[in-house]
Amino acid sequence: MFELGCATEFFALARPQYANWYQGEVVSFTETQVAVVGSITMAVKQIDNLDDYNILVIPSWSPTKPALTAQIKQLVLDFYQQGGKILSFCSGSFFIAECGLLAGRQATTHWRYADIFKTNYPDVNFLDDVLYVYQDRIGCSAGSAAALDFCLEVVRQDFSHEIANQIARRLVIPAHRDGGQSQFVETPMVENHSLFASTLDWAIEHLDQPLTVTSMANKSAMSRRSFDRHFRASIGLSPKEWLTTQRLRLAKGLLESGNDNIDNIAAQAGFNNAMNMRHYFRQQLLISPSQYRRQFSKITQCKT
Repeated sequence: MFELGCATEFFALARPQYANWYQGEVVSFTETQVAVVGSITMAVKQIDNLDDYNILVIPSWSPTKPALTAQIKQLVLDFYQQGGKILSFCSGSFFIAECGLLAGRQATTHWRYADIFKTNYPDVNFLDDVLYVYQDRIGCSAGSAAALDFCLEVVRQDFSHEIANQIARRLVIPAHRDGGQSQFVETPMVENHSLFASTLDWAIEHLDQPLTVTSMANKSAMSRRSFDRHFRASIGLSPKEWLTTQRLRLAKGLLESGNDNIDNIAAQAGFNNAMNMRHYFRQQLLISPSQYRRQFSKITQCKT
């Protein structure tokens, strides 16, 4: 129900303030009523084709009995070949893999199903340290809350960085968690969590300033050594890596949403100068800031 709730929140809930927002339905090829957890029975629309849709979302699927009929596989293959997008949350990647659409591709799923997935689909390049993978109109996200991260990325690409941020604020969730961080952390969070979290918030609000790891450690009332250790245990990155990631995120948003010149954007994002920002863009995104702007600055709106 959680993953289905994510799907309906993003793709079925009306948002009239945004032109051409998604219009979604919960559908089934085989049933008009579906039993879900908590003794809930839900009425759904039964369909026999996907002609009326251009995005197919699979909130979950059985990892132990993932078999599909030949007819459903063919309908999904035809749907993708005709330009449709296919998105999955959690174990939903088993559905896409069963259709043969993940062969030779990168994919992920909930960490508890990783071994089953790797065994069943050895021709898929499984990634176990990401929140989502989204390429060429096919996407998979990791377990539960990663569906929210993935949906925000879809909104960002379909509409804009600004609108994705607005949706995140209304849902009271982070606008962006880096897709390259680990799905789960087994080491405990720092004891003084609120002070540590407030330090991160403070750093994000002051990215245009010459922040140092030492200043962040002082803000958290920790020694530099303890701060480094707790930071990596909690976030999965070093403080410097995290700062670079946040500055890149800010710079990407500025490039997408405005026409300011590269030098000014570099200063606003804390890179000091355009050359420094170009270095990190090429190192981590493999493109220049100018190329990124050309690719993402225009708002593309898709109706489903």
